[in-house]
Amino acid sequence: MMSLQHIDMVRTLKEIEESALIQLVYVSSLTMMSRFNNSLFTDVKSRAGANNEQHGITGILCYGNGHFLQCIEGEKAHVLVLLQRISSDKRHKNIKVLLIQAIDQRSFVDWRMRLLFLERWLWSPATKEQATQLSNFLSFAPHGWEPERTEQFLQTIKNFESDPHIRASGITYSALSNMFRHIIGPHQAFLVVQGILSLLIVVAIILLFL
Repeated sequence: MMSLQHIDMVRTLKEIEESALIQLVYVSSLTMMSRFNNSLFTDVKSRAGANNEQHGITGILCYGNGHFLQCIEGEKAHVLVLLQRISSDKRHKNIKVLLIQAIDQRSFVDWRMRLLFLERWLWSPATKEQATQLSNFLSFAPHGWEPERTEQFLQTIKNFESDPHIRASGITYSALSNMFRHIIGPHQAFLVVQGILSLLIVVAIILLFL
């Protein structure tokens, strides 16, 4: 179910002409099952491509810390139809609209819906050099962002020369993480390693008192 300050959103939309170009930013959280879906990001990106180009939708999809932030740009009617489809997708939850406004021109013009990963441990050295200006937005917790902070974030990322994408960035994992990346999604390997280490610590403490 979508949580998006419903009254404010309806009021804003009524003030925008039906044919207007709008920008809408929402955030959501991955469900637990989706976090173990190794093909999730590939599926999202491939399915969005054809539909977005057909309906004049552009934007960017960001992921970090278990959260999505997506900026969608296009004609009002098409954006709202897409938002309705997104809100019924069971792969994520806690959907909240952070920003909706009429715009004169697009900030993101790539029909492929760029994909940006916002976790430093997934970045290559080249990506880190480019993305140092993102430090103020990490760790990624966008559900509490005000519209001004959301706009600052969009302004920061829109001019990236290349996306911090795990496939394109030559990511290397620790040896233990590498053991798990074929079993679960690569974005979850670090969390699994943390869980195992925590379990080992608990076991060691128990053994000390035996």
